[in-house]
Amino acid sequence: MKKLSLTVIMCSLLLAAQSQDKQEKKNEKRAARKEKINNLIRQAEEGVLVYRKQTIAGGQLRTNGYGGFIELGRMKTNRKTNLYRLDITETMSQKELKLPNGAIVFGNPYKYGKVNNFYQVAFGFGQQHILGQKGNKNGVAVSAVYTGGLSLGLLRPYYLEVQNPMGGENLIIKYSQDTALFLGTGIVGGGGFSRGWSEMSVKPGAFVRTALRFDYGRYNELVSGLEIGVGVEYYASKIKIMAKQKDKSLFFQGYIAVLFGRRK
Repeated sequence: MKKLSLTVIMCSLLLAAQSQDKQEKKNEKRAARKEKINNLIRQAEEGVLVYRKQTIAGGQLRTNGYGGFIELGRMKTNRKTNLYRLDITETMSQKELKLPNGAIVFGNPYKYGKVNNFYQVAFGFGQQHILGQKGNKNGVAVSAVYTGGLSLGLLRPYYLEVQNPMGGENLIIKYSQDTALFLGTGIVGGGGFSRGWSEMSVKPGAFVRTALRFDYGRYNELVSGLEIGVGVEYYASKIKIMAKQKDKSLFFQGYIAVLFGRRK
């Protein structure tokens, strides 16, 4: 009987000790979590960008076109973030000139000599390195950004409405159907935005891009900023955008983008 009582007492003491140990560990974890939160709050007050992930969207104007993008970021250290980005853009020739159709006031304008619309869908991976924190809530954080990846070029034939040399209704043609009419003097106007989508051809390529990002958002959880950078794209085959101009497979551009988004 004494042995049984002693065993019960020992088990009770052991359970009590384990329970106390678990409680102390819980208290330590709570204290560590509270300290971490306080540090994050203090850093945010001091203008330090602190987050786990960010989602950014933006529009960009390029020296040879325009476009938009969506970017996901995962912070690895307090200065480095991994980026995953999707860009949808259009590249245009600097020789493009939109002309009125002349004969009809409210007709479709057109671009003389344009053979194809050239779009790009680019999937990229890169990193953002913070060069300078904000210093305070009203400051500007400066980051270096670089990305690279796969670019899928999409060529859509450009259509024109031209006079029928045989008489009758006007013709809607593309460059490959009748070069003489396409570049002739009987152009009435553009063929319309709806044409050519089912005839697009894919041109695989790759790109690299580098930029400086200026984040002037007042609050840590919101992204507001500008990105200024340069990029280069290379395609496996030459791209024809304009008639009577040299086709290219290598494209350089500078760009400026407006950014907005959220952090968590």
